[in-house]
Amino acid sequence: MSDRDASTPRVILARHGETEWTINGRYTGITELELTPRGEQQVLSTGKLLVGTGKLIDPVQLERVFVSPRRRARKTFELLFGTESELAALNKVEFTEDIAEWGYGAYEGLFGEEIVARRNEQGLDTERPWDIWKDGCEGGESSEQATQRLDSLINRIRDIQRPYMHGEKPVDIVLVAHGHILRAFAKRWLGVPMGSPLAMMLPPGAIGVLSYEEHDINAPAFLVGIALPLEEK
Repeated sequence: MSDRDASTPRVILARHGETEWTINGRYTGITELELTPRGEQQVLSTGKLLVGTGKLIDPVQLERVFVSPRRRARKTFELLFGTESELAALNKVEFTEDIAEWGYGAYEGLFGEEIVARRNEQGLDTERPWDIWKDGCEGGESSEQATQRLDSLINRIRDIQRPYMHGEKPVDIVLVAHGHILRAFAKRWLGVPMGSPLAMMLPPGAIGVLSYEEHDINAPAFLVGIALPLEEK
């Protein structure tokens, strides 16, 4: 099997930078938090290395940028692409709840151990430990609800990219969002049920890339390793 051709459309996942709740491990969904100074530097460093003409994320190659409406994601978008990005002027930026963080409901702002203790007090999880991928959140989003909104966005993306699988037009797409929902997106991109195990890590400020095998819209794939664009001499 050949390696991915550079002309195959990609979906690039960009997680927002560090926040105070990222540091201490609180579940952060709808709560509006600023990036820490270190979080801003994480994103700026990523942008300096990977975003720009001839770089891995080339604005000229982008057809759409989907951004979570949460403040930390909006700030990350600005740090990656600049406050005066031409992408907005070209109507290529869309702020959408489709990639807002998983709705944690009653678990918003709690630590993992606090959630487990709360559920134990309610007599839940007697047969197996709580698994957010399967069980969702009390008063928040279920696995089925998260699947539905992500699948809807994936269908939109495939409709955009389907006609250009051999590079007829650059149609890369960027998602600027959150660690949990971006990992959920990757699961659904690959057709993995939300409740099925698929170990993934995406640190604050990190970039991930999805694409297709053999230019085939029906063969979505991870790009496990990325070769950076060649430097012009």
